[in-house]
Amino acid sequence: MKLIFAIVSHDDSQRVIRELTHGGFQVTKLATTGGFLMAGNATLIAGVQDNKVDEALELIRKSSRSRRQTIPAMNDPATTGAFASAPIEVTVGGATVFVLDVDRFEKI
Repeated sequence: MKLIFAIVSHDDSQRVIRELTHGGFQVTKLATTGGFLMAGNATLIAGVQDNKVDEALELIRKSSRSRRQTIPAMNDPATTGAFASAPIEVTVGGATVFVLDVDRFEKI
């Protein structure tokens, strides 16, 4: 058995959960916040049989998309002065996924 942690954009989370649920996977959602953009994320947790990991990853891949977004530059006036620089374009969305081995599983 494997434990999948998928960190997805809040905007994509309901779509990812719906796809995984329709695929027969049970999912737990934790509301989280990313460190770089301080944007809302969802960390999804799913226990998956070894032979179903690739199927779950494909569902996550197809239902969470990365996109470009323009954000204000993050200046620290103490180090960069009082002038703000031009906004920057960053890639947001997609999924960061961790797959871990499960040594033991009990449903009590």
